[in-house]
Amino acid sequence: MSFPPPILEYCTRHPDTATGRHCTRCGRPACNQCLTQVHVGSHCVDCIKSSRPPVTERIRFWNAAQPLLITQVIIAVNVFLFLWVTMGSTVLTNGGSINGRELDMALSQYFIDNGEWYRLISSGFLHYGLIHVGMNMFLLWQLGQLLEPALERGRFALLYFAAMFGGSAGALALSPNALTGGASGAVFGLMAAAAVGLQQRGVNPMKTGIGGTLILNLLITFTIPGISIGGHVGGALMGAVVGYAMLEPRWNRTASWIAWAAPIAAMVGSVFFIAVFL
Repeated sequence: MSFPPPILEYCTRHPDTATGRHCTRCGRPACNQCLTQVHVGSHCVDCIKSSRPPVTERIRFWNAAQPLLITQVIIAVNVFLFLWVTMGSTVLTNGGSINGRELDMALSQYFIDNGEWYRLISSGFLHYGLIHVGMNMFLLWQLGQLLEPALERGRFALLYFAAMFGGSAGALALSPNALTGGASGAVFGLMAAAAVGLQQRGVNPMKTGIGGTLILNLLITFTIPGISIGGHVGGALMGAVVGYAMLEPRWNRTASWIAWAAPIAAMVGSVFFIAVFL
């Protein structure tokens, strides 16, 4: 007895490829290359694509899975610029030789008087050595884990830059002729803001790691030479004041817009202070 030859099926996407498999969702024949194993059965390429959520929803899911995005971006920028600066060439000045890129980013009253206001920000991303950038980024990572989820991205970024501006103003007030750089002013501001936020919630910051870290770093600031006292103290004071407005508990908050207005007003006030009084 003879039997008819089996009926061959061919892959929907590859008509020259015979297959005995089918997509368990749409039932169309598909080869091994076109099938993806799922929890139950295998789906073809088209079914995989159609089962994906819309792009806007995927972006929303990705966004929700990045609670420390601003912290990570700031750290990445600092590390990138540190490496970029180390590759700069040396230039000669009246004070001696210096890395040309450090000179382009550093803060000094001389440059501000010449209209180079961008240095209020650029100096906050300039670091002198691996230990300098390493310690600042370590503290930023620790503080970002505490503050960014509490404030959310926009307000956390504003707090960071408000503290940076406060640190720049303090550095110019106490050491106008020094070439100042570093994220320390902004980091001190975050530490002070975190301490104030804990106090507002009835938690003694000195009984937490925040209070001890702030005091220890202030002691280092005043005992080790070469550290910008004005930058650290200015950043801490600005962070404390702005943090008081931004981290006010929800049950005691008078107006939500204050959390946005306070850091912006602080940055404007820093520029006004530098322009008028320094």
